[in-house]
Amino acid sequence: MSLVHSRVPSFLLTFLLLAALPGAQAPTAFDSSRAYTHVRDQVGFGPRPAGSAANTKTRDYIVRTLAQAGYKASLQAFEASTPVGRVKMANVIATLPGERTDRIALTSHFDTKPIDEFRFVGANDGGSSTGALLELARVLKSRPKPRFTVEFIFFDGEEAWGEWRAPNHTYGSRHYVEAAKKAGTLGSLKAMILLDMIGDRSLNLRRDTNSTPWLTDIFWATAKRLGHGPHFLDDPFPVEDDHMPFLEAGVPAVDLIDLDYPDWHTAGDTLDKVSARSLQVVGDVVLAALPDVEARLLK
Repeated sequence: MSLVHSRVPSFLLTFLLLAALPGAQAPTAFDSSRAYTHVRDQVGFGPRPAGSAANTKTRDYIVRTLAQAGYKASLQAFEASTPVGRVKMANVIATLPGERTDRIALTSHFDTKPIDEFRFVGANDGGSSTGALLELARVLKSRPKPRFTVEFIFFDGEEAWGEWRAPNHTYGSRHYVEAAKKAGTLGSLKAMILLDMIGDRSLNLRRDTNSTPWLTDIFWATAKRLGHGPHFLDDPFPVEDDHMPFLEAGVPAVDLIDLDYPDWHTAGDTLDKVSARSLQVVGDVVLAALPDVEARLLK
């Protein structure tokens, strides 16, 4: 079944109807300037590897920004065994109640890769997705209650110390999944959407072959419907990221990531490489795709 609508998309029809009502306000839109400001503020903290003072400042910033949007965020603190010893980490979690207790998770990591050889501030890698996720939380909070509860998860410890080799990566997402298994709450998590490296000025998102196909199809179809198809390429590409622990636990998941980024894990991953326009494209696609994700889960 094609996911491309031949009629006016439901989210757009709702938007137009609400805007036409006397005194009514149109749904809050994604504001890429706000998202970009969040990226800028994170970069201002400097390198933010797990366990660092700057990482703690970033975590506090996320909690404070969520509070300003009306959320009460919680910290999921844990200690991870890493190549450099035990490191204290903490995921940040905020919840938007929906009509159902079943959940959809919108996620990003906020740490930067630990690098001693040069100053790595991770404007795109860690900064862009976290900035966009904070703006998505603000927008969704101001809209009508979603059908599914939305959980915003900001992962700590995604990056590896040195070489990316299991288990030296995805500390925060792995801890979240294991904690959910022990608590018996993983079953109510119906889908996981991961944002990572989405601010590149030359935005190219490829289809991750590890992601759940029906979820990927929804986001790619939504992008084409909105006119953003050139940024969502049909080229298949396998990615290991924070979505993998969820997939391995049986949770449908998709990774929206642009690995065609020449400044990845270099000193050049700076604020000038991040485009507000790219943040806008991804933000708009996520918001427009969510109703279709919910509809698919309700079948």
